[in-house]
Amino acid sequence: MTGRERLAREQAGLLRALLAGGPAPAGFDPGRLATEARSLRAKRRRVTALLRPDVAHYLGERFTPLFHRWAADHPKAAGTRARQDAEDFVAWLLETGELPRPRRSLLSRVFRAG
Repeated sequence: MTGRERLAREQAGLLRALLAGGPAPAGFDPGRLATEARSLRAKRRRVTALLRPDVAHYLGERFTPLFHRWAADHPKAAGTRARQDAEDFVAWLLETGELPRPRRSLLSRVFRAG
């Protein structure tokens, strides 16, 4: 294995630990990684709340635990923008019934009828 391949493998392990709940790689303090992972999840949650204040307001106190439940199973993929991440969370809320489906507007009903 080349040095680059080894480094890529070690970096992937670190990212799994920080973003996807993976084990701490050798040479890293598990407690510090857990603290950093919580910080990154909190930042992701805050950004989602800023991008979708309507959802955060509707969910109220349920927003944080629901976001953390979703984020545990949906680590942010490399290259995913924050807005898409927020919309993925909303889609999950709709799929699980945690958020009611929006009513169709009068305009959309007119176009469907026509």
